Formats: sequence, structure tokens, C-alpha cells
Amino acid sequence: MIDLRADADRHNRLLADRLDQLVPTLLAETGIDCWVLIGREYAEDPVLRTMLPAEWLSARRRTILVLTRTRRLAVARYGVGEFFEAVWDPTHEPNQWEALNSLLVELDPPVIGIGTSADQAHADGLTSTEHAAFLTALEPTLRQRVVAADVLGIRWLETRLPEERADFAEAAELAHSILRRGLSREAITPEVTTTNDVVWWYRQTVRDMGLDSWFHPSVSIQRATSEEPPGASGGHGNGSSSIISGGDLLHVDFGIVLKGLCTDQQEHAYVLAAGEGSAPDGLSEGLRSSREAQDILLRSFVAGRSGNEILAAALEECRRAGLDATIYTHSIGYHGHGAGMTIGLWDHQSGVPGAGDHPLHPNTAYSIELMVEALVPEWDRTIRFMVEQDAWFDGMTCAWLDGRQEALWLI
Repeated sequence: MIDLRADADRHNRLLADRLDQLVPTLLAETGIDCWVLIGREYAEDPVLRTMLPAEWLSARRRTILVLTRTRRLAVARYGVGEFFEAVWDPTHEPNQWEALNSLLVELDPPVIGIGTSADQAHADGLTSTEHAAFLTALEPTLRQRVVAADVLGIRWLETRLPEERADFAEAAELAHSILRRGLSREAITPEVTTTNDVVWWYRQTVRDMGLDSWFHPSVSIQRATSEEPPGASGGHGNGSSSIISGGDLLHVDFGIVLKGLCTDQQEHAYVLAAGEGSAPDGLSEGLRSSREAQDILLRSFVAGRSGNEILAAALEECRRAGLDATIYTHSIGYHGHGAGMTIGLWDHQSGVPGAGDHPLHPNTAYSIELMVEALVPEWDRTIRFMVEQDAWFDGMTCAWLDGRQEALWLI
């Protein structure tokens, strides 16, 4: 069970370090002098939410944060914890927008960044109402200095401090332990348990442990028969289900949230049929092929390369290795489908405009997600080996946070 007070203390210490260490550097990197984040209660900018102290579960009324390379201010009725000093006195200036305008006149920043983006949803948190009110309140000379701070927002969200690697590794290890429990007799009785039973076993187990899920898990089946059972390849939360039987290849897609960080993992298990002591060799070989594709993708991680460049390089090497691979890897962090670099989508294998153009930076984390289709001779059919594991890029190498699946789990 999570100790909420201790977790809040950890959250606030880490937030202070992130604000102190990352904001000045990222402002300089992106050429922005003043970053303005605006959100109303229950309609918070995703970036603004990550700057709130643990005791703030949402913004209050309208919360406006103003960050420069040397100051952190709140144009709000209250200071935002110990992190942002309140600089608005409603008894002196009742209009919050006028107070913001006056502050920006005083600061006189050459470039003002706001939360808008055409390509990255995480950095597009300024609502149209607040955007219009903000621009209306600004003096014309200031209005001309406003730019989209989308790259700045993404860099803040995707960048982890080096010490956060331990938190991410802990989250990945715990998620692995739960995922693998679900692929065992603890959760599955062949010929009785359904795929939907296992899905809800995961949801209930996560909740009972005092943890959160960021997506509804999926459990699917592939079989030797050419026709899969109803719902065997169903997506997340589609409501379909099938009884798990001997001879089934199970696939699980599962993630949790721990210490504000999201995991995302996919693994396989084989249900032994009567008289079997191991899985068919073709299934083990197919999983090995997926590991080969993972290795190729990890080798393609080079700082400064875009997601589209990494995708093209990895797919070409997979092709030369004789692997029928599809790559759809994404950032992870505060969000499961996180801010930052995207390396393909399952239906976009020629590159992803926008998110795929984002370059690879150090101290970022990724869900290494891909699929290899391989012939299983014993089944006389092609099977999809869909794998996903969490990894960390330190600037030189991309490495697993808690290892990966090296062999089929057997039930």
C-alpha cells in the first residue's frame, strides 16, 4: 500500500529539483524567455498539471504560472505551494488578466511561450477561451512576442532527471511482477477462465494494491486453428471474451502508474495442452525473432536522430535480417502514450509527421513496442508476436529498465 504522506514528500522534492534544474536549461535550449501556463480548475493544461504540488489535486479557479530563467511566479490568489510565488493582489487589481499583462510589461521578455501545438496534444493545453482572453489582455507590443511553446512543453514532459531512472525501474519491475502473476495458475484455470476474467483480475489486483491503471488491459489468444475464437484479438475494453484452453498462445498488454510514471508492457504465455511439457518450438522461435527486432531497434537509438530516422533505420535492418517487423514505439513518462519522440505507428510505417520528427534526447524513456509476424511450422500458419518493454536512453545507449521476456511463460 502506498504511504501517501511519504509519496507527497517525494513528489514535492522531485518537483523542486525538476523546476530548478530543467526549466532554466530548457528555456535557453528553446529560445523562450518567459513561459506562461494557464489552466482552469478541471480543465488544466497537461504541462501545468505536472507542476502542481502533491497537495494540489487540480488547479484553483484560474491558475496562471509564469516561468523565466530566474523566477517562478503565480498570477493567482494563492502561491502554488513553495514553488511559485503569488504576485496577484485582487484588492489592488481585480482583473486577473490585467495583472498578468502588467507583470509581463514589467518583465519585458523578448519571447513569450504559451501552450499551443498543432502536432503534440500534450503541449496544446491552452484552451481557446483562455487563449483569446490572454491575447486580448496583452498590450500590442507584447502580443507580437507570443509563440507556441510546444517544443518547450514536450521537452519538460519527456525529460527525466538521472535519479528518476530508479523510480522508473521500480515501476517496471512491479508491473512485470503483476503481469506475470496474471499469466499463471493464480489467475488462470484452463477451460474455465476467460480472457475477460484475466483482464479484470489485472484491474482488481492493481486497485487492491493501491495503484492506478492508465489504460484497460487486454488479453488475447492465438491458436493452431486457422480460425481464432471470438474476441481472441479484441482491442482494449471491447467487451468480447473467450475461454482459455490448452494449446492457446496468450498475449497481454498491461500498464500501471507508480510515482506518477506510466509503464507499458506486452508479454506472451503458452497454455500447455494435455501431455505437453513445453511450447511448440515454432512459438519459441517466433518470440526469439521479436527479441532480435527489439535489439535492432535499440541499436538504432542515436542522440539527435528523429523518430522517423530511427524507424527507417530499424526497419531496413529488420528487412535485411529477414524479419517481418512492424514498429510502433512511443515515449513514456507522466503519460503512457507520452510526450516526445514517436517511432512509427502500426498504420504509419513510413514515418509520423510531427511527433516522428522530434529528435532523440538523453534521459528519456520509451515503450519499445513492435510486432514480428513469423511462420509457426507446427501450426502451419503465421503468428503475430507483439512485444513491448520499457527502456531508458541515457544519451549513449537505450537499455531495458527491468529486462524483458526471454522465453514463453508456461501455464
